[in-house]
Amino acid sequence: MIDLAGAKVTVMGLGRFGGGIGVTRWLCQQGADVLVTDKDPAADLADSIAKIQDLVNAGQVTLRLGEHNVSDFTACDLVIANAAVPKPWENRFLRSAWAAGVPVTTEIALAIDALRNRGVSSTIGITGSVGKSTTTAMIHHALSTTLGPSGSQVLLGGNIGGSLLTQLADITPNAIVVLELSSAMLHWLEEGLVPKWSPHVAVATNISANHLDWHGDFDHYAASKQHLLRHQTSTDVAVLGPSVWSWREKTPARAVQIIAEKFVGELALPGEHNRENAAAALLACTAIAPDADADAFVQAIRTYPGLAHRLQRVAEWRLTPNARPIRFYNDSKSTTPESALKGVQAIAAMPGCGLAKCHLIAGGYDKGSDLSPIARLAGELGGLYTIGATGPTIAAAARSLGPDGSSRVHECATLVNAVHIAISKLSPGDVLLLSPGCASWDQYVNFEARGDEFVALVLAAIKERH
Repeated sequence: MIDLAGAKVTVMGLGRFGGGIGVTRWLCQQGADVLVTDKDPAADLADSIAKIQDLVNAGQVTLRLGEHNVSDFTACDLVIANAAVPKPWENRFLRSAWAAGVPVTTEIALAIDALRNRGVSSTIGITGSVGKSTTTAMIHHALSTTLGPSGSQVLLGGNIGGSLLTQLADITPNAIVVLELSSAMLHWLEEGLVPKWSPHVAVATNISANHLDWHGDFDHYAASKQHLLRHQTSTDVAVLGPSVWSWREKTPARAVQIIAEKFVGELALPGEHNRENAAAALLACTAIAPDADADAFVQAIRTYPGLAHRLQRVAEWRLTPNARPIRFYNDSKSTTPESALKGVQAIAAMPGCGLAKCHLIAGGYDKGSDLSPIARLAGELGGLYTIGATGPTIAAAARSLGPDGSSRVHECATLVNAVHIAISKLSPGDVLLLSPGCASWDQYVNFEARGDEFVALVLAAIKERH
C-alpha cells in the first residue's frame, strides 16, 4: 500500500450503504487528498453527501457527481473502486487507471488488510446466493449476546453495510470480526489483496444463479464465491451448505456441513430456510469460539428477531374484531427467484396459512435470472401481483400456464398499484408478502427504499380502512 499522507486518491462511487462514506473519512484521516466521483447526481446522494459535508467544507474532499472523468482515474496515486461496479475488467474508467499504472483497490480490501496489520485473526466470512445477510446477522447476534458480557469484542462489517475502517483505532487483536462478503467483493479481494486472504471460518450457505449481469456468466460467479475458501489452511474451518458441499475439495480446511434438521427448537423467524441459516450460524459460532457455551449460542440464535426487509412482519389487520388477522410481510431483500420461493414457503408453512392464503408481490430489475419458478406459483397462490421491469415477463409466463393461474395474476407495474389491488382481494387469514425475487434498481435506489415504501403503503391503507 502506498503512503496515503499527501496522496491523491479517487473514490469511485460514494454510494448509499456506508462503504464509500467510511473509506472517504478514513482516507482523510490518513492525510490523503480525496476526490469522490459518482455517476448519480447530488440530489440522489443527499444523505451520503451530508455525512462527509464537513470534509468537503474543510477542503479535504472534492466532489464530482453526475459523471466520471477519465482524468480523475489516471492523474491520481490510487483508485478505490466501488465493488458493485459490474464487470470491472470492462469498465473504461478502471481500465484507464490500470493502463496508467494507477493501483486500484476496494474498501473491503483496505479493511481486511488493516485488520491483519492490527493482528486480528478471528474472522468469519459469510457468502451465498440466499440467506447470507440473515446468517451473518445471526452469527453476530449470537456471538455478541454470548461473548459480549465477558468483554469480548465482536464486530460486524462487509456487505451488510457500513465500514470497519472508521472503527480501526478501537479494534483489538483479540476481536472477532464477522463479515458478509458478496461475490463482487470476493472477486476484488482475490484480484488485489496481497498477501492473499481467507477467513478463519468460511461460511458458504448455498449457490444458485445470481448477479450474472455483474459476472457475465455463472462460472465466474461461482468461482468468485469460492475465493472465500481458497487460501484457508488446515487449522481453519469451512461451513458449507448442501448445494456447495462439493466445495470442500477447494480448501484444506476442516469442512462441516450445514444440516437444517440438526438445529431443533422454535425460531423467532418463520421458514425452514431460516432453520438452515440458524444451523449455519451455530456451526460458525462454535468454530470461532469452541470453548464457549454452545447452549447459550443456541438460545441466542433462537431468539434472534431478524433484519428489516427480510420476512419482516409489518402489520396485522382484522376486517372485523373477531375475524382472523390479515398479515403483511416485507421481504424486499429477496432479489433472486430462489429467495422469493423460500419466502413463500416460509409463509405457507405458518399455522393456518398454506399457499392459497399467500398473496405475492414480485418483480423488479432484470438481472438475467430465470423467473419461471415465480410464475409457476400463480396457480397455487391466492394472488400474484407483478411490478417493475420484469413484471410483464412474470405475468405473461404465469398466464401461459393455463386458466388455473391466469385469473389470479395481476400486472400492476408499481408497488402502489400492487398494494392497492391486493388489499381489495384479501380475506381473513390471508398474508400479503412482498418478496420480489428481483433487484430494485429499475424503480428504487435500493431494496431498503422498496421495502420502506411497502411498509408505508400498508400502514396507510390499514389506517384508511379503520
